[in-house]
Amino acid sequence: MGWTESLRFRLLAGAAVWVALALMLAGWIIADLFQTHVRQRFDAELANHLEQLAAVLEIDADGKPALRQPLSDPRFRRPLSGLYWQVGESEAAPLRSRSLWDSVLDLPDDRVESGGLHRHDAAGPANQSLIVLERFVLLPERTEPVRIAVAADRAELAGVTRAFNATLALSLAVLAAALIAAALIQVQIGLRPLSRLRGELTEVRGGCKKRFDGTMPTEIRPLVEDLNALLAHAEEVVGRGRLQAGNLAHALKTNLAVLANEAGALDERNARAVGPAMVRQVELMRRHLDHHMARARAAAARGVPGAGTPVADCVAALARVMRKLHAASAPEIRIDVPAGLLFAGEREDLDEMLGNLLDNACKWARGRIEVTCRAETGGMLSVTLDDDGPGLPGDSHDAALEPGVRLDESMPGTGLGLAVVRDVARLYGGDVRLDASPLGGLRAVLRLPAAAG
Repeated sequence: MGWTESLRFRLLAGAAVWVALALMLAGWIIADLFQTHVRQRFDAELANHLEQLAAVLEIDADGKPALRQPLSDPRFRRPLSGLYWQVGESEAAPLRSRSLWDSVLDLPDDRVESGGLHRHDAAGPANQSLIVLERFVLLPERTEPVRIAVAADRAELAGVTRAFNATLALSLAVLAAALIAAALIQVQIGLRPLSRLRGELTEVRGGCKKRFDGTMPTEIRPLVEDLNALLAHAEEVVGRGRLQAGNLAHALKTNLAVLANEAGALDERNARAVGPAMVRQVELMRRHLDHHMARARAAAARGVPGAGTPVADCVAALARVMRKLHAASAPEIRIDVPAGLLFAGEREDLDEMLGNLLDNACKWARGRIEVTCRAETGGMLSVTLDDDGPGLPGDSHDAALEPGVRLDESMPGTGLGLAVVRDVARLYGGDVRLDASPLGGLRAVLRLPAAAG
């Protein structure tokens, strides 16, 4: 599954996109408002300097404009400071601030009403781009209005705007990171119930529990209730199927028992010819019935969530039964099975498989049987049974697992026990193999799926 299909990624990506768009829009609006405010303040400052210039302007004894006192801002007296004033037309040797040095403001050829303000751009000294604010004032003892102008370098306005925009961008970037981090935390907390549900699903599949925990958020609780209802239904279906299969087996076995009794009750003449053959056929039918019933039970139980059987308990119980069944030979059964190992299946199926293998070992062992169980990689476990009996030739190991094959007719049986073990193990995704045992006899290795302990 690609990372783009992750719900966590989609939520975070959506949050990041909307945060970025919202902050970009907010940044654009704030920057525009600030620029408008700065420009207005800039124009207001120029207007203030223009009013101050008009207030100190007078006509001297020669009839020319003069200042009664210098303007208050010291930048007017510093050469090329970026703040300038000028009185009069540019081609008539106007009166100008010291900051202009040898330059003259190149004012456009226009006129405005006396007292009216005019704002325009102009080139200044040192290739400066100036914002000029001008007006015409009528002085006493003059019939013609005098043109006065105040100019400031546009770079000052641009510098303030750039500094503010840089600070604004940094602030919005920090805010975006904080909001995305908050969204990440929110997504982690919001999706935690799903992670918990996944963990519980693993436990249910592993056999550690049979139902999901109902204490979930209200948004997930209906899903949990449906899953629990589905598990209950599956368990009910499996139980019903087993009950029906058991009833069928019981009915068939009853009829087979009747046939066996009838075969034994034949008169002496017919019994010699028909009785033993009929008894053998009835016993064979019974073994075939047990074989297929075991397969049906395993197929129904395969993959049922929550199934988990302790291997140690099963082996110990079977060992006690085998010691009683084979009390005459009295084999020594040594068990090495850790207590925490669980088979991912039903107890009846594990009893069926291990019971056949252990019974077969007790029949052929001279006196010693060892049962060990170990966990393997890939979620599997292996149960190994060794005996010190005569064993089997190497080329007969696979043939011994086939249904109905009996390599030695001296022992009772139908040759279906190992076939049952193999079929049931394969239905669970495992297998069984035979090999030579270090004890000198036969080794049977049964591999089965393990449940999480």
